[in-house]
Order: sequence, then C-alpha cells, then structure tokens
Amino acid sequence: METLPFFTYFLFFLLSLLITFKLCLQRTKHKNLPPGPPPLPIIGNLNLLQRPLHRFLQRMSQTHGHVFSLWFGSRLAVVVSSPSAFQECFTKNDVALANRPRSLSGKHIFYNYSTVGSCSYGDLWRNLRRITSLDVLSTQRIHSFAGIRKDETDRMVRALATASRVEYARVEMSSMFHDMTYNSMMRMVAGKRYYGEEIQAKDLEEAKEFRETVEGLLQLAGVSNKADYLPFLRWFDFQNLEKRLKSIHKRFDTFLDALIHEQRNKKERENTMIHHLLTLQESQPQYYSDQIIKGLVLAMLFAGTDSSAVTLEWSLSNLLNHPEVLQKAREELEFHVKDRLVNESDLPKLTYLKKIILETLRLHPPAPLAIPHVSSEEVSIEGFNVPADTMVMINIWAMQRDPALWKEATCFKPERFDEEGLEKKVIAFGMGRRACPGEGLALQNVGLSLGLLIQCFDWKRVNEDEIDMREANWFTLSRLTPLNAMCKALPLVDQIMTFK
Repeated sequence: METLPFFTYFLFFLLSLLITFKLCLQRTKHKNLPPGPPPLPIIGNLNLLQRPLHRFLQRMSQTHGHVFSLWFGSRLAVVVSSPSAFQECFTKNDVALANRPRSLSGKHIFYNYSTVGSCSYGDLWRNLRRITSLDVLSTQRIHSFAGIRKDETDRMVRALATASRVEYARVEMSSMFHDMTYNSMMRMVAGKRYYGEEIQAKDLEEAKEFRETVEGLLQLAGVSNKADYLPFLRWFDFQNLEKRLKSIHKRFDTFLDALIHEQRNKKERENTMIHHLLTLQESQPQYYSDQIIKGLVLAMLFAGTDSSAVTLEWSLSNLLNHPEVLQKAREELEFHVKDRLVNESDLPKLTYLKKIILETLRLHPPAPLAIPHVSSEEVSIEGFNVPADTMVMINIWAMQRDPALWKEATCFKPERFDEEGLEKKVIAFGMGRRACPGEGLALQNVGLSLGLLIQCFDWKRVNEDEIDMREANWFTLSRLTPLNAMCKALPLVDQIMTFK
C-alpha cells in the first residue's frame, strides 16, 4: 500500500526533471529571444502572473520593453504591446502567426478546437471563415436583421421611458444592456427572446441556463490557466478546472442541440442564422454538419453578446462622467436627424457619435488581450527571434493607453479623432486574417442603441461622485460594479411609445 505514494512522487520528480531540462534546452538553443524575467525550474514565470492579466503585462513591458518574453512552464510566450511590432506580426508574419494555442477551454468548450476562433490555420479554418463571411455575417445578412436590432432597442427605450416619464428615475443599465444584446443575438440566431415581461416559463429557464453558461465560460476563458502549461496538474484536476469546463460544455452543447432541433422541426421558414445554415446543410452536409453549426452559433453567442453590452456600459459611463461630451453628441443628433428618431442609415453622418464609440473602444476594448496566436515557423519581431510553436500575445489594452502614442492617454477625449489617421490605431477588433469578423455588426448595435439613448433621455449621475470605472477580472473587460444612472424621458421618446 505504501508503494503507490512513492511511485507517484517518483513520477512527479521525473517529470519535473524533464520539464526543467526541456526549458534549459530551449533557452540555450534559441538565440536573441525577446528579453524577460528569468524563469524558475518547471513553472517558468507562471509564479509571476497576476490578474487582471492585461495590466500585469503592461507593467512587465515597462521593465522589459514593448516586445518581451515569458515562460509558461516550458512554453515560450512573447508579449507584444507596440504598434510597430503589431503591424509586423499581422502583415509580414500574418500567415506564420495564424495558428491558435491548444488549451483546456479550446478542447472542452470549443468542440476540440473546431470553432472559427479556436482552430488553427488550415482547411477547416478557411471553410469556417468562408461560412462566417458569406452565410452568417455578410452585409446582406446583417442588413436583413436590422428590424430585430431596432425592435430590441425600442423595447429597452420604452422600458426606460415608462419609468421616467414624469421625473428622473434611477435605472440599472448593466442588466438592461445585457438583456437587449442577448435578445437581439438570440433572435438573429434562433428566433427567440429570453428576456422581457412576456417571456414564458420554459424560455425563462432556458434563459437562466444560457446566461449562467456564458458567464461561466467568460470567467474560465483566457491564457492564465496554469494547467494548460503544466500537464501534471491535470492529474489532480487543479482547481477543478477540467471538471468545470466539461460541465459548461455539456450544458452548452445540450442548449445548442435543443436550438438546432427546434429550428429543424419548424414547418415555416424563418429568417434565422440556424435555419439558414440547416438549409445549406441539406445540399452540402460535409461543410454544414451539426457540430460546425453549433460551433458557429457558440462563437456568435460568445463573441457577440457580452462584448456589445460592455461597450455600451463603458460608453454611457464615460458620457455620464463627461456631460459636455453628451451634450455635443445630442446637438449632432439634433442637427442631422432633427425631429425624428435615429436609425442605422443615419450612423455614417454621426461622426461625433462614432468618435465617442472609438474612444470607448480605445480605453475599454472588449477583449483587452487578443486571442493568442502561435507561430508555425520561426519569425522575427522587432529584430528579436521568435521560434516556431511560440505563443504570441497582443496587449491591445496597453497599446491603446500608451502615453508615447496617445496624448493624455488615459483621458476620455473623443475629439482626438479629429486628427486624420488616428482612427486606424484603434485595434479593438484585431488585424489580419484572424481579425474579428463581427466588427460591422457590433458597431451597428452599439451606434444605434447609444444614439437612441442620447436622443430620448436626459442623463445624469445618481450623485456628485463620478462613475466607478474599475474593471472585473473576466476574459472581457466588464465593469466591476453595475452601472446605475438617473434618466428622464424627453419628448422625442413619444415616437417610440406611439408605435408600441
């Protein structure tokens, strides 16, 4: 009975020696690596990691430079927080850096690395990207869902107006933004609403399951899971990570199966993404399998709901802290749209509103760290050698707050984008072939919703204190505390109330 513990310790010791030997071999084999802190045996620099990771990596860059290296166990990671290095990565080295790292979340949540965001570069990714561009997020498809986006935004405005027709009302906007974006995305994907007064009990249960699963996924996603880099931790299921990921996958897979089954059995054709993909499945089953469809839907729900909601939260938070910007945006709407409600076709004319959104995305990018890339061959970044199979991490948050690149870098100043060409330095949606394909849809959602909120309500803070701008430690850059504000309906809101 005593031999089993001894054997376990012996295996652990042997594995430790192997990892240490591999780490030393890699360090001596490769020359001119980016600078970084010296690694410890076995764990490398994992002992240094702190949350939120984007802030920790920014502090590290101030010591080691805008291109530096860390060792996650025996895995080399290169962190980039310089625009010139970023450009070099996704112009000269775009194909070489088009792969994705292997992780427990990619294995268990994203269907064994078979979704558009998790799979590495190759035939599968090209097929998924083609489907996404032509069948899911094409200009025509996005335009066909304009009525859904308008209806969900109108519903939110009506709910706020009902509470604030007579006097200022205190409203909690975080949950309202999330309910609206979840409803909008679910209606586009599957023709279902999950939040609102008229929702049936069955859908309320589905909604609870959906929300809890998305939140669990957001909390566990990212690159700071130590078990991804120290395989022996998986023997003990360190922090119950693998068990939790498997549980989330099972719940989400059951949820997605039910959505597909429901759409497949509907007699009448619906304008939903799932129904459209199921129609294509009939003629091309090899390209539109159920797993491919589930992966595409998962990507839409994961990337297209929380990110839009948090961008709206940060946008309104900034406007409440800067009432002069809010007033200038209202004057622009009054000049261009006059006495009717704004719609999506007005957005190209509303240049100041766009600058507000750009400045929000600069200060609060929904994904402060881009999804990591992996080099398929040795490349050079800013003169440093980056070996094959190196994880390359882009600190978007740090680049967009770098005082060497931005005047008054931490200040909210939409007017900075009066300078020609500065807009291109906002890289919240990434760059190159792995850039986010949902940029157009996200900007439409945020632009219309923010425009209507400015048009239809007078806004102020709940007291003299500025809005708390602290962040939560999630994969997306969520607010730490829910956004509360005071609003009072303006006469223009009657146009929405009339067509209820």
